[in-house]
Amino acid sequence: MNKEYNSTYFRKTLFLKTFYNKLLLFYREKIHLIFMENINYNLDKSLLDIGTTPSLNDMHNVILTKTQDNNNITCLSDQDCNILKSKFTNVKNFLKVDGKNTNLKNESFDIVYSNAVIEHVGSFENQIKFIRECVRLSKSEVFITTPNRFFPFDFHTKIPLLHMLPKSLHRKILKFIGLGFYANEKNLNLLSKSEIVKICDIIQLKNYRILELKITLLTSNLILIIRK
Repeated sequence: MNKEYNSTYFRKTLFLKTFYNKLLLFYREKIHLIFMENINYNLDKSLLDIGTTPSLNDMHNVILTKTQDNNNITCLSDQDCNILKSKFTNVKNFLKVDGKNTNLKNESFDIVYSNAVIEHVGSFENQIKFIRECVRLSKSEVFITTPNRFFPFDFHTKIPLLHMLPKSLHRKILKFIGLGFYANEKNLNLLSKSEIVKICDIIQLKNYRILELKITLLTSNLILIIRK
């Protein structure tokens, strides 16, 4: 009986994980379509990907998969991404640097791109630093995506509604139920649309838009587009 239960549980868990990964890839593909429709990208443009994931799994690094015919791509991460060199041979540089303070020259790239990274850089002040650095490095356009804090489902913990509570209470509960990693602000700090607007006001950005990626009628992801 236990063996049968464990087998059934394993199949259900595997199905849910596979379904979740396919859904995640589907929406990452949609984000790329939004990028292509709203950013003046072509093969002559240099692009910096901030927050590259050191994984060969196809559900990660969609932007790199879609730009393999561009030899002017640079990847930046606080992790070692050398594993990607054999897969993305067109990438010019893999830099292991803090995305909030890269020490790279002003306007080093035509386009700065960052997908689902800003919620992992820590405090609100760090998020300000992150966007400011993206703007500083870009000659023309910045494309930043992040999950919407007020979407009912958190894609990180895979728990519904809990993340919509006040942040201090949310973190206490995560810690209590054994999700201490996500309870730490430096690992997860979800943003709302109003908080992104507040950051843009603090940085005194004038030419920006916030697009909304929706699942049914609800906004799952926020996309910040900045033009200089």
